[in-house]
This record gives sequence, structure tokens and C-alpha cells, in this order.
Amino acid sequence: MIDTLAGIAAAKAAGLDPVKINSVLMRGVNDDEAATLLLWAMEQGLHLRFIEQMPLDPQHGWDAQQMVTADEIQQRLTDAGFDLEPADDRGSAPAELFRVNGGPQTVGIIGSMTRPFCGDCNRMRLTSDGQWRNCLFGQSETDLRTPLRAGATDEQLAELMRRDVAGKRRAHGTDDVGFVQPDRPMSAIGG
Repeated sequence: MIDTLAGIAAAKAAGLDPVKINSVLMRGVNDDEAATLLLWAMEQGLHLRFIEQMPLDPQHGWDAQQMVTADEIQQRLTDAGFDLEPADDRGSAPAELFRVNGGPQTVGIIGSMTRPFCGDCNRMRLTSDGQWRNCLFGQSETDLRTPLRAGATDEQLAELMRRDVAGKRRAHGTDDVGFVQPDRPMSAIGG
């Protein structure tokens, strides 16, 4: 915790703006802390984003029953006395933004599981070992490292990426009965 707070202070001191803080609420663990966390973030001038827990854990132990949904997060904040008014259209950003008590401060809610935004998502990932991923939840990767080391041109690498983007699924499939969690956890994907 001390390292986290020191990192936040360092980011602010370096002039990074906004400093975004992501928080995952989990039932029975920290789901009673939403309002306290939002108050703290507002006092610190930080941009808080609540993220639904996603099946990207290294233990492959994700349990939908433990996930606090976007609707629940929004309701808990409202019940705590926060007036949440939808902010601007999010475009391709993952977070729905809400002005808090008339603004200017906002809070984000990322409902990856219950409010999927796949149709607007433009996020791609390049892993630390040179694999290109078109979805956090995807099972496939496009190897860019091997062609790059073999002397591929920028245009050849771009073509590999374009082909992968063209094959991006319309939805991440987490609501499909046959959904299989990706082998790589979020920390190995670059999330």
C-alpha cells in the first residue's frame, strides 16, 4: 500500500494528468469501500475507475458470483449520496464516465462483463514477448517478434497487424457457455 501511494504521489509530482486509479470491487472483500475510495480519489485530484472483475487471473479461479457488477457499483455510489450524471460519449474508451455531483470531477465504470463495449473497442495489446493480441479475452496471438527478428519491413509487420485486426471477434464471448479463459493472465498480456 505504501508503495502504491508513493507511486501515485510521484506520478502527480511528475505532472502526469490525469492520474488514473483502477479499482476492482469484489464481493465480501472490499465491496463496501466504493464510496470511501471515490471520496479519497476526489480529494487527491485523481481519476478513479471501477472495473468489473474479469476472468483474467493467473489461478483461473474467476467466479462470477464474486464480481460486483457495473450496475451494483453505480447503485452503491448513488446510495452513498453521490449524484452521478452521464458525462460525454465515451467513444472507444472502456470507461463510462459520470460527473460526480455536477462535476467537474468524474468517476469511470468499466463494465467489461455486464456492459460489453466490444463494438466500439479499438484496444490492441503487444505483449512483452512480441505477441500482438486483438482482445484481452482472445485465445489467439499474432507473432511479431519472429518476423521482426527475421528482418520484416514495417509494411510487412503492419500487414500482419491489419489481418489480425480484421479477424477481431464482434464480442469477447465471456457470456458463451463454451468460453475458455485465456491462458495468459492480465499481468502477462499487458493490461
